[in-house]
Amino acid sequence: MEQATGRTPVLKAQGLTRKVSSPEGELTILDHAELEIMPGESVAILGPSGAGKSTLLSLLAGLDLPSEGRVWVNDRELTALDEDGRAAVRAEQVGFVFQSFHLVPALTALENVMLPLELAGRRDARRQARAALEEVGLGPRVGHYPRQLSGGERQRVAIARAFVAGPSLLFADEPTGNLDTRTGGRIADLLFRLNAEHGTTLVLVTHDRALADRCDRQLEMDAGKLL
Repeated sequence: MEQATGRTPVLKAQGLTRKVSSPEGELTILDHAELEIMPGESVAILGPSGAGKSTLLSLLAGLDLPSEGRVWVNDRELTALDEDGRAAVRAEQVGFVFQSFHLVPALTALENVMLPLELAGRRDARRQARAALEEVGLGPRVGHYPRQLSGGERQRVAIARAFVAGPSLLFADEPTGNLDTRTGGRIADLLFRLNAEHGTTLVLVTHDRALADRCDRQLEMDAGKLL
């Protein structure tokens, strides 16, 4: 898995393929994708709706299994692990930011950010979560529930939750997709600033060319293929 530089990719995929059954027969929605992403890189995966971007992200994160192919996160082969094993790797090394925020409605902003820390058994979960919310500018809103927050504020909570456990790898799936242009720009600024400050490796799925151009590299997808 090591390149000539001697560094190990944070994320590597070989021959990644996803096939599904349909009334018309077997469909290939991802076709032998190959990639390597090195520590500290920011990489955008671009393409139109239906290109296979979210399927690729789901497989890279171990949220789903491929029909064929292999995935490694750091030195762990996700595709060789069972669901509990993949979940453990995600908890230790991966953060997520989704278009639809994925906050728990019955929990406050602080409690939502505490979740990954509590699941990892961290005793200082409350202190770390509060600091993470301060970092995204939501110190005064820690006791608010998602329904009491704007879309931009909810995404800030989601970003705080993604970074709070110190992941080496962050997946962002259309992180500004549900936001107006101005709010989306501020959220993008925050995401890239925190990514740089924390030294995280960022994999960004988007159809927004301007957002993708802020990444170190852009990978194009179309009809299930990485071009």
